Amino acid sequence: MKLIYTLLGLTVLLLIWSAINPYEYFTWFLEVLPAILGIFVLIITFGRFRFTNFIYILVFFHCVILIIGGHYTYAEVPLFDWIQDAFNQTRNNYDKVGHFAQGFVPAMITRELLLRENVINSNGWLNFIVVCIAMAISVTYEFIECAVSLGTGEGGDSFLGTQGYIWDTQSDMLYATIGAILALVIFGKYHSSQIKAMKTNS
Repeated sequence: MKLIYTLLGLTVLLLIWSAINPYEYFTWFLEVLPAILGIFVLIITFGRFRFTNFIYILVFFHCVILIIGGHYTYAEVPLFDWIQDAFNQTRNNYDKVGHFAQGFVPAMITRELLLRENVINSNGWLNFIVVCIAMAISVTYEFIECAVSLGTGEGGDSFLGTQGYIWDTQSDMLYATIGAILALVIFGKYHSSQIKAMKTNS
């Protein structure tokens, strides 16, 4: 519990920092809203379904990415401006980190839900369905970005964040898909051991 409270406290502090003189408040709100909603859902469901600590750590890092992106906008994060200049890139690529995490973290959350609720027994089908769900989440987010941009005009351009790259939407979904696959490949066995340990201790 101490770890969870620590992560929650750090997230709240980071949210407060991000809300102080952000690049633009409308964009800030749009970018941090998924983090706020995610935290709210985890809090209200904590008594009925507590995830492994591994998942809460991943969620924390995903929130950090979203909150930093909200403060600066994804096209203006200073570190990635420096990377852009240092490696002669044509754009600030911080948004790709965000979309990679958008596949990586939801994939692990989905995996835990499916395993602990005994929805799927086959490991092959489990991985396939987890990746498909992560891709669906990414596609849905792109729909939301498009709707906000169309509905708000220039006000939503920073949220859309294409930076003139015509394949931005497709590459966003690709990075999310890669993130989901790598999450399963790198952390699948470790995640299973964490779930097993949690069941043993419960």
